[in-house]
Amino acid sequence: MTTADPYRERIVHPPIRFLHRLNPLAKIGATLPAMGLLVFTRDVATPLIFLLVAILLLVVGAHLPWRLWLAVAIGIPLLISVMSFSFALWTDPAQVDRSVTLFSVGDYRLYLGSIALGLATALRLVSLIALGLLAGTTSTGPDLVRAMVQQLRVPYRIGYTALAAYRFVPRFGHELQVIRSAHRVRGMAGGRGPLAGARRYLGYVIPLLAGAIRHAERVALAMDSRAFGAHPNRTERHLVPFRVRDGVFLILFWATTAAIIILRETNPL
Repeated sequence: MTTADPYRERIVHPPIRFLHRLNPLAKIGATLPAMGLLVFTRDVATPLIFLLVAILLLVVGAHLPWRLWLAVAIGIPLLISVMSFSFALWTDPAQVDRSVTLFSVGDYRLYLGSIALGLATALRLVSLIALGLLAGTTSTGPDLVRAMVQQLRVPYRIGYTALAAYRFVPRFGHELQVIRSAHRVRGMAGGRGPLAGARRYLGYVIPLLAGAIRHAERVALAMDSRAFGAHPNRTERHLVPFRVRDGVFLILFWATTAAIIILRETNPL
């Protein structure tokens, strides 16, 4: 399976893949000001610059599967193109420059100004996604929870309850595969068409629900046996410290964001 497994051992990445070695909170905190800025921008250049910065950081500092790189390389230009044209169709012509008409159908006219506004909106949304990928593709859910408990002082009762819920996902995926295999062995996976597919998936519900209840009971017993919630603090098996390199990355990204703001203010498009 290629899905994220919170039970597997940690992968030690080389120093060049520095994004994986940073504290998740540093990556989130570094991108939050840029995301806030992008919400209020209306030009094309600002989101484009942040998009290029995010892609550059991913190329240099992230070790990602080739399928994800392929999806980024094909998906980003395709998404920008489709969203730009879609937003342009819904743009109020009275709010854009109508000096250049691209085409007209009956009384409807598509202006170059509408395309420019749609492109700016599409770039803004895609840039937000790309900035989110910096932390989303190079951090794990358990490390984020541990960092929130250790650095942000989130009560561990809340943090580790969320971590336990996160670990249900791969467990359910494994149990669903087992149930499907069992149904095939018993000859219960036959039939084609939407009705047969619906009946097949309905047959997964009861055993999957029973497995979820059993797993929840085991998790509850394990937490009770370890005196979960009995003390104000707990020892940590895995530490996620906030190191100097995390602070350096945070400051450098904030400085880059400030430089982009100053550049756009002095050289508006």
